[in-house]
This record gives sequence, C-alpha cells and structure tokens, in this order.
Amino acid sequence: MQGTSLLFWGMLFGAIGFGFIVYGRRQKAIVPLLAGIALLIFPYLTSNIYFLITGGMILLALPFFFKI
Repeated sequence: MQGTSLLFWGMLFGAIGFGFIVYGRRQKAIVPLLAGIALLIFPYLTSNIYFLITGGMILLALPFFFKI
C-alpha cells in the first residue's frame, strides 16, 4: 500500500512542480522555478510517505510566501 501512495503523491508533486517550472520560466521568477525543480527531485529522494507529503506541502507553499 505504501508503494502505491508514494507513486501517487510523487506524480502529483511532480506535475505541480512542472507547472511551477513553466510559470517561473515565463515570469522570470526564481522562487517558483526553484520550488518546481525541488518538487520534481524531492519524491525520488524520500521513501517515507509522511515525509514526502509534509515536505511536498512545504515546497508547494514557498512561492506563495516568498515573492522575489
């Protein structure tokens, strides 16, 4: 069951990360671009579902709190 959850959450965060990368490149905004790259790489580096969800939510929130 955990493998399926990791795959689902990883794909979800990866898709959102890809959207952040596209947005960051078009708007020339560094924070969404870096958060998108981190969201694409982060699921590959973690094997704990709770850490994946918590870290992914933090990375999702970064562009909304830091406007550079």
